[in-house]
Amino acid sequence: MGVVTERDARLRIADELMMFLPVSRRHEWQRVTPDGTSTLGHHVESVGIPLTEVGPMTVDGHGVGPSYQPVAGDVVEVRAVPRPQQLPHEPRFLLDVHLGTLSRRLRLLGIDAAYHNDMDDPALVAQANEEHRVLLTQDRGLLRRRALWLGAYVRGSRPQDQLRDLLERFSPPLRPWTRCTACNGELAPAAKREVEPLLEAGTRRNFDAYGQCRDCGQVYWHGAHSGHLEEIVRSARQWAAG
Repeated sequence: MGVVTERDARLRIADELMMFLPVSRRHEWQRVTPDGTSTLGHHVESVGIPLTEVGPMTVDGHGVGPSYQPVAGDVVEVRAVPRPQQLPHEPRFLLDVHLGTLSRRLRLLGIDAAYHNDMDDPALVAQANEEHRVLLTQDRGLLRRRALWLGAYVRGSRPQDQLRDLLERFSPPLRPWTRCTACNGELAPAAKREVEPLLEAGTRRNFDAYGQCRDCGQVYWHGAHSGHLEEIVRSARQWAAG
């Protein structure tokens, strides 16, 4: 971490947060120089860590917040957000443009997950704030927007790893097969005669149980892809159970 001077403070970064540091600075101890105006939150973000990912911070065993102004000689313990993360209400999510597959898997599990493939960053922040949704992204710059009420960095490059990360972090209730994977609307049971005009002939012959989205009218049934979807649900239940 370089030479520490009497003017410096030190941040001790938790292992779970190390991934946010530049490779060349991926060390447990980070040196910062207090200037009398910069907050602890500013110093933490300056080393690369979004505050959305930071949990309890302490100086000499005393809890401090992001607004605390470090002084020379401080040793600050910077921990990750505890899991599961406690929210004031059941989590609802908004996903950025790069997380379309994850949004569909969340909806498959009955989790309220809004998604748009054409929304820019300011619009995402506005919707997240207005609807009190947790903004999910892998864009650290987006998480650092001051106006954002709450966001979360999604870990993993594969959808199954991303889903597991979200379930472990927020522990949302699972209600599989209750949401439309296309639009996020709620599903309701539908009589075959009601949806028959929307079905292909082969589907009408082979299936009798249907659901329909209350919002967009999409019809659902357990078809050729149900095995793959049921495996996603089974894995999610295992992860949620810990």
